[in-house]
Amino acid sequence: MKFVKLDGMNVFSSDAFRIGDISGAEIDAKSWEITHLYIVLTEEAATKLGRKRPLLGHITVCLPVGYVKTVGDVVTLDVELQGMEGISECK
Repeated sequence: MKFVKLDGMNVFSSDAFRIGDISGAEIDAKSWEITHLYIVLTEEAATKLGRKRPLLGHITVCLPVGYVKTVGDVVTLDVELQGMEGISECK
């Protein structure tokens, strides 16, 4: 699957909560494998995760690809929303 097909896809946690949308990816230059997906959090997801949205902009987290369960019309994770609390923001 080409990454361009993933860009903009909705991301849902295993408890069917809409986390946000894919906005990019991090690639390991040596292995040419995607290591992380950049997820722009929805306002509700950011609030539930205790993240404070900046005045202008949004919060983007770097989700390790190991959290991905399935990719179809949407991306489904194998973790519930609360299991994402330790995921860091992208720099």
